[in-house]
Amino acid sequence: MKPYVKRGKTDAVDAEAICEAVARPTMRFVPIKSAECQAALMVLKTRDLLVRQRTQAINAVRGHLAELGIVAAKGLAKVETLIAIVRDENDQCLPASARTALKLLADQIEGLTVRIEILGREIVAEVRRDDTMRRLATIPGVGPITAATIKALVPDPGTFKSGRHLAAWIGLTPKMHSSGGRERLGKISKMGNPALRSLLVVGATAVLQHARRGATISPWLTALLARRPAKVAAIALANKMARIVWALLTKGGTFIRNNGAAVQATA
Repeated sequence: MKPYVKRGKTDAVDAEAICEAVARPTMRFVPIKSAECQAALMVLKTRDLLVRQRTQAINAVRGHLAELGIVAAKGLAKVETLIAIVRDENDQCLPASARTALKLLADQIEGLTVRIEILGREIVAEVRRDDTMRRLATIPGVGPITAATIKALVPDPGTFKSGRHLAAWIGLTPKMHSSGGRERLGKISKMGNPALRSLLVVGATAVLQHARRGATISPWLTALLARRPAKVAAIALANKMARIVWALLTKGGTFIRNNGAAVQATA
């Protein structure tokens, strides 16, 4: 409504600007989320918070032990090696005062892992009960967390005219820098919800990793990987996944493959 605000700042001027903006024929409106959608988002955001807290604690343990020359391989599974060293009372590499502090971090990591697994099981169970989320999970690269996030953040897919509009809303389309009849496309806009965009990109990256191990992928993706870098291909695949999501949400059916090409199967 800012373009419609007249000079000065009063409640009356703001109210007039709101009325003017609402009357525009091209104005877009945000659908109101139901209580169920809000509850699902609370579960997802709580899990995301716990994951970030666990990551912070793991990085703290790694950083403190690295100062003493104790390191382990990357990855969540390798943290158990460091925790075992912290709890080994016979280990002389770690001072007693440091061991006391690091034990608290180890307890925090394990407690957060248990809470994350509880929420993860709840999300998976909800996905299995819901028909829409089950259909979304048939898309390669879309798991239970991504399916639940899509269902919570996109309650009314009919507000988007096409899958391209949904991909643009998520921020997976290039920025336009066009003028004078000359088109210039930049990097992706990164608009919309960052959590949903990140999940789609991570899912697309996982598909590419499976392809490197010999998994079957579509001819379109094979040709794309032959001429573009892997990260660019991952973004392009995430864009395509968003368009497939819109098709399943609006037209029904599940995702299947036919002779190596991805198609939509109507219910």
